[in-house]
Amino acid sequence: MKRTRICELLGIEYPIIQGGMTWIANAELAAAVSNAGGLGTISPNAGMRLEDDVVANLRSQIRKAKSLTDKPFGVNLVVQIPDIEDLIGVLIEEGVKVVTTAAGSPARYTPRLKEAGIRVLHLVASVRHAKGAEKSGVDAVIAEGYEAGGHNGIDELPTIVLVPQVVDALSIPVVAAGGIADVRGFVAALALGAEGVQMGTRFVATHECIAHQNFKDGIVTATDTGTMITGRRLAPTRGLKNEFTAKVAELDHRGATPEELLAFIGIARSRMGQLEDKLEEGEAYCGAIAGMINEIVSAGDVVSSIVEGYDRAMASLKEGVW
Repeated sequence: MKRTRICELLGIEYPIIQGGMTWIANAELAAAVSNAGGLGTISPNAGMRLEDDVVANLRSQIRKAKSLTDKPFGVNLVVQIPDIEDLIGVLIEEGVKVVTTAAGSPARYTPRLKEAGIRVLHLVASVRHAKGAEKSGVDAVIAEGYEAGGHNGIDELPTIVLVPQVVDALSIPVVAAGGIADVRGFVAALALGAEGVQMGTRFVATHECIAHQNFKDGIVTATDTGTMITGRRLAPTRGLKNEFTAKVAELDHRGATPEELLAFIGIARSRMGQLEDKLEEGEAYCGAIAGMINEIVSAGDVVSSIVEGYDRAMASLKEGVW
């Protein structure tokens, strides 16, 4: 398996990062990925109820992960959330070594994080934002294409177009995200110039993830057209096709205002679709790669299948046969 600057930067064996998926990127999943040689990532609100304290929840998740692995793991932070200052305080107090940031400028918090010895990777969806992130001092960027699950960039750039342009524009390492679920996607990402990959949807359909079984089953049974983008006038979001996404699309088609769409979507819909037995009623964030995922396996098996298949895939490419 090829080692890259991402391995050295994060202190991991393989350049494979688990996405920090809201509500479901729990300590058990993060530890399993890290123990397999990748970088597991925790979401501050993993598994919590709406009324719970996100700061206390993050501390609990970090301590749980520490009890399950002695390998590096990270925490994903949405820059614009109200509790960001307190969450950063928890990261520093608990000695977390890696943070991925998203949904906002990294310039405000990167200096504080780096002063605490924390590696910072920022999620971007355009070359302009990637350049800004590098200027702000982040250690690497995660270039996420439009195939990815959850919230996406408004310019709808696919991974195969976005990643090489970001690589050409920066001197720091680039991680590819969006449309990657197996060794073929991993090799393709490296061919585009990336030095690692971030995968989300593939890690949802694992035994360690706390996503509801209905959500996992929805990914496994999804076809190539099983996801869709909604909310382009708010923030483009990709998820499994269900009754909820059909309703959002209908409202959008009828000309609902952004305020009306926000009122319908609400704050709880993503939790309902991912953690509760209400798949048809909520947002089930999911990448287009779902059509290639056919079974629920362990998180460690996801990593090992890429590692074990890498040399074989490279040999096949040299021979002109995949």
